[in-house]
Amino acid sequence: MTEDFSAWVGNSETRTDRLDPLRSNTLLTALGVDGIGQQSDPLPLLHHWLYFWDVRRPVGLGPDGHPARGGFLPPVPLPRRMWAGGRVQFLMPLHLGEKVSRTSTICSVEAKSGNSGNLVFVTVEHQIAGEQGVAILEEQDIVYREAAVPGSISDPKSDVVPENAVFRRVIEPDPVLLFRYSALTMNSHRIHYDRPYAEQEEAYPRLVVHGPLQATLMVELACAHLDGDLEYFDFRGQVPAFEGVRLHICGAPTETGMQLWTSQGGETNMIAKVTRRNS
Repeated sequence: MTEDFSAWVGNSETRTDRLDPLRSNTLLTALGVDGIGQQSDPLPLLHHWLYFWDVRRPVGLGPDGHPARGGFLPPVPLPRRMWAGGRVQFLMPLHLGEKVSRTSTICSVEAKSGNSGNLVFVTVEHQIAGEQGVAILEEQDIVYREAAVPGSISDPKSDVVPENAVFRRVIEPDPVLLFRYSALTMNSHRIHYDRPYAEQEEAYPRLVVHGPLQATLMVELACAHLDGDLEYFDFRGQVPAFEGVRLHICGAPTETGMQLWTSQGGETNMIAKVTRRNS
């Protein structure tokens, strides 16, 4: 690619919100857990992704359902955009009902070319602050890709139980769950709820399971089986996960925390690691 997006490095914006318990509890309910969080209770880890909505008028949306290119993020012309991974540091708890702010800054824009064609990686830093100061430091890696060739993305048609998982949870990612998570995060990318678009425009065999949803499920697994608070979470997508086939959320303890991964149809979809505080 010949476009120069260096002018977007350093671009920054700030959004504010209040951590309405209903939104966090609704996600827990959608995942099969009774949402009982009350005002002043700690916000479950990664539930900050449910807030700071970027709601645009229809004229401000692109054909994929995302906000139109340009503005805060650079106008990369490649057609497929996805959240490839990220790193999260938990400094202090946030609490339901708390007023919060998120300051986002573009750290880097890097074009690459490889076997999969042209790629552009955009790294965005987020500082999420509550009433007591900065509570979460996060970096998100967004990747823009060329159009996929029809039939090039494999379809996991059968369930395969993964090996080496000491802890495991299984979910059934159906269109209802994907719709609910899209609504709760105001993620209007059509690959998660519009099957004809996902298949015909972006060459996916089925609706795509959100990367952040998989990340949230992995952190929940770690919190259920590790003693002590989590301090770091690092995750990276490998291959897409799809609705209609069981998704295994897997973990194995390490000296400092836990290795985590999701698995579907015998493939590893996402990998991650968590580190305990003061480990």
